Amino acid sequence: MRKSLRLPALLSAVALAVAVAGCSDSGESSSGGKGGLEMDTMTVAALPLADNVAVYLAQKEGLFEDQGLKVQIKQVQQSTQAIPALVKGDINAIAGANYVSFLQANDKGTVKLSVLAESASLTSHFMDVLVLPDSNVRTPKDLEGKKVAVNILNNVQSLTLNAILTANNVDAAKVDYIQVPFGQMAAALERGQVDAIHAVEPFTTDTQKKLGARVAVDGGAEPVTNLPISGFVTTQDFTKKNPKTAAAFQRAIFAAQQLASTDRAPVEKILPSYTKIDARVAQVITLPGYPSTLTTNRMQRVVDLMTAAGLLKQKPDLKTVLFQARPAS
Repeated sequence: MRKSLRLPALLSAVALAVAVAGCSDSGESSSGGKGGLEMDTMTVAALPLADNVAVYLAQKEGLFEDQGLKVQIKQVQQSTQAIPALVKGDINAIAGANYVSFLQANDKGTVKLSVLAESASLTSHFMDVLVLPDSNVRTPKDLEGKKVAVNILNNVQSLTLNAILTANNVDAAKVDYIQVPFGQMAAALERGQVDAIHAVEPFTTDTQKKLGARVAVDGGAEPVTNLPISGFVTTQDFTKKNPKTAAAFQRAIFAAQQLASTDRAPVEKILPSYTKIDARVAQVITLPGYPSTLTTNRMQRVVDLMTAAGLLKQKPDLKTVLFQARPAS
């Protein structure tokens, strides 16, 4: 059954996403369609975050079905938890995979990474440093010597926050990062186990509402504004064995990303279905950017930032890492 959203606006989004994909510098093709896929069912691990809404939209709105594909979604709390299952082939892709962890895994040889699509890019206040109302942390400088919770150590949060702090003449080396899962950050802050939390939506808005927490640092400020932070990833082995299936998945995600970036309403409606936030919070949270193309110049920003921070031993070949759909024969 088709939903009301699958009307002219959505059809236009699909057409535009496919058209853009056909001319991006990663070489995606607009060809293909139903039938002829190497496999017609994919299992995708996904985090309960706003940055991978596209996989849920594509499933709800029949965009995978349009490509002759069925997708089973399994929730995980950290994208890195799904790496072993991805390598073994128990799952076929990960939605909302943070680029830092996966580029590092690729660098170490743990996984030969293939990025199918972007899932989110940083916008102002999508990822913020929050403190309690009576905290003496009021400026970036005040974070020196403080304990700041991040979901994963030496990852996208500390990477981007350190860049912001450095730009504000703060010694980022003096910040004590503590690993705390997103869902436990508010409690850690309330108990005084950390001085601040670097949270992401929908946790930022939820924490502000429940604890009266305030923003100490805008996590989407320059020099990391619009930085790609997460994507839909798989292995190069999967894309080599299943190029048509990977391309079908990519087209569906591009279309869903286009829908999410042009119409907030379907995003607000679907968020409560796979996150713990209610509809009222979904209406006011800050959303990330939802890019509907995959280009090397955007990903190069991430690689350069990681290289400067010493998180990569060598720069990856992005033309190999970014999945390029084959032209139809």
